[in-house]
Order: sequence, then C-alpha cells, then structure tokens
Amino acid sequence: MPYEPPKWMWPFPPRPGRLWNAASTVTFAAVGGLSKFMMKLTDVQVYNKAVLTDALEKRHPLQPLITVSNHACCMDDPLLWGVLKWRYAAGRKHTRWILAADDICFTSRLYALFFSLGQCVPVHRGAGVYQRGVDFMVEKLNKGSWVHMFPEGKVNMTQEMMRLKWGVGRMIEECHQTPIVIPIWHVGMDSVLPNTKPYIPRPGKRVTVLVGQPFQFHEILTQLRKDKKSAMEKRKVLTDQIQEQFARLKAQTEALHYQTADR
Repeated sequence: MPYEPPKWMWPFPPRPGRLWNAASTVTFAAVGGLSKFMMKLTDVQVYNKAVLTDALEKRHPLQPLITVSNHACCMDDPLLWGVLKWRYAAGRKHTRWILAADDICFTSRLYALFFSLGQCVPVHRGAGVYQRGVDFMVEKLNKGSWVHMFPEGKVNMTQEMMRLKWGVGRMIEECHQTPIVIPIWHVGMDSVLPNTKPYIPRPGKRVTVLVGQPFQFHEILTQLRKDKKSAMEKRKVLTDQIQEQFARLKAQTEALHYQTADR
C-alpha cells in the first residue's frame, strides 16, 4: 500500500479558509523577506535568470512548472528564491510548492503547521513514488502551480553527482499538459549556511546560480506513450534526462563560480 502520513502530519485543509490563507501569507512574508535580506548580504551571481522569470510570468495559468536543482544545504529553499521578485519569493499565490522530508520538517504538530503554511509537503523518504505527498504535487501541477524539487532526495554533503530519485519522472509523466521543466545548479550555498555545527548563516559568501534551458519533454513523452512503455520505464527515461543535464550544469556552474573567484 502507498505510504500514508499520520493525520496530524497533514494539516492542509481541503478548502483553505481565510484564516489559513492569512497565516500562510504572513509565513511567506516573513520567510521570503528574510531570504531576500540574506541574499542581499550575499555575493550572488545568477546566470540566465530570465529563463526562470519568463516561465513564472508568461506561461499560461494552467501550464505546470517544475524547477529542479541540486541540494547543497538545508536552506537552499527558501534562500534561492531570494533573488526573485517579491511576489515569487514571498507571495503565497505565486510561490513554489516543495516536497520536504517528514523526518526533518514534520516531526511535531507545530513544525507540520509551519512548513505546511509555507507550502512544504511531507514526503517519506524510502516510501517510493506512490505516496500522498507526490499525489498532492501532481494535483497542484495539474492546476498550473509551480513545484520545486530536489531530486537528489537529500542534502548532498559531498557535492558529487548522485543518482536522482524517480518521483520527478512520475510528476512530469502524469501532468495533463506537458510541464515546463527548468534545471538549476548552484554553488556556494553551503558556505552561506554550513552543514556542520554551529549552523549560523554567514553573510558575504560567494554564490553562483545557473538556470538551464527548459527541457523539451513533449516529443519524448509522445514517443514513450506510443511505444507503450511502462510507468517505471517512463519515469526512468525522464529522470535520466535530468540527470544528464545536471552533470553538464554542474560543470558549467563550477567553472563560472571559480573563474569569478580568481579575478
């Protein structure tokens, strides 16, 4: 059976009311504002940002958007979005939805409420691609929402290439409309908030962010369906495409980051 989180771990109301929306708006304003402040204190260079902003601002209201990036530290999200306009960093209606590990972000009722108000959705690592959190994200995508994913599945402490999880492949395949999928690679976020104690933010560090070109998945999906590939085969092919692009983006971003550092 698909994994089902405990009821207290899933505080999302079926129909969010005014109180929920107000609390969510306040949460986003606080966290998004802090993220923008931190990134103002950071020596950050963002390349090809227009690719992401164009997708956020110009896509059809029902066009699903998926962004995928590497995971260097526990504050990649929300700090990454501090480089965007206020409405995308701190505006509840325009900001990303994201999967968050239930054993880290949803360990108590208070944490569950806070992260849910911030549009973080619990995922149970090791429970596979068929679980409530992933189902929920597919529903959001089919309503035109923006979903961000860390397909490595955890903070990558070594910064070496990791095998990506197939949940992103399921989301892409099950969208009613082929989603816009944008890869992002960043270097230096783990210097802003180190992964070792004491976990204290360090302003002034260099961060490089490279936004890749959107994937062209329509033809691939059409061929996979024409060939009657299984759901598992489709997930693997789609995830492998992202894996290959991640390897290229990683090399390009590191080159940009360290070239800048040497000047």
